[in-house]
Amino acid sequence: MEMQAGETSKPATRMSRGMMASIGLNIALGLLAFGLGLYAFMLNFDLDDAKRRLTKEVETRQQTERYLVETRNQLNQSLQDVEQLKSQMEYKESDAQTTAGSKPQMPVVVSFRPSLLGKGMVAVIENSSDRYLTLVLTARNPTLATARRFTLELAPGSSKDFGHLEGWQFASGDELSLFHNDFRGLKVNVP
Repeated sequence: MEMQAGETSKPATRMSRGMMASIGLNIALGLLAFGLGLYAFMLNFDLDDAKRRLTKEVETRQQTERYLVETRNQLNQSLQDVEQLKSQMEYKESDAQTTAGSKPQMPVVVSFRPSLLGKGMVAVIENSSDRYLTLVLTARNPTLATARRFTLELAPGSSKDFGHLEGWQFASGDELSLFHNDFRGLKVNVP
């Protein structure tokens, strides 16, 4: 059999079609492999980024936990200090009550009269003992939340006027307190 013009051989056509299909399939597989490699690279990049974020979150959490532990320890220490101070105060209050209970009453009489030269009241403080007394006088106005401390010298059997000329203008409701180391404190409210 002879081939006539215009006829092609079938095995050559089949071969060129098989070759084309093989090349196309190889190209498709190459593109698929390239796409899978690119996808793997992107996953790896995303995993690295996720690892960095996770590491940073872990560090932040550890810092926060350390801060909480330190703060909790400071709070516990402060609570222990408060409890210790409370117990010391209770001890000192009971000690002060015991000491105050054993001291004699202060030999002083306090009365009030209207001021002759100005406004307000004048305290008349009388020493009814036979010894010199150096007293600490504390005047306090609870309404205005003001207070002052003064020192008074009283001769035996004498009295002393204390008012605005001496540094405090007494008004109704003021508190006058007298203190001496050898006697219980005396507290009087101005009528």
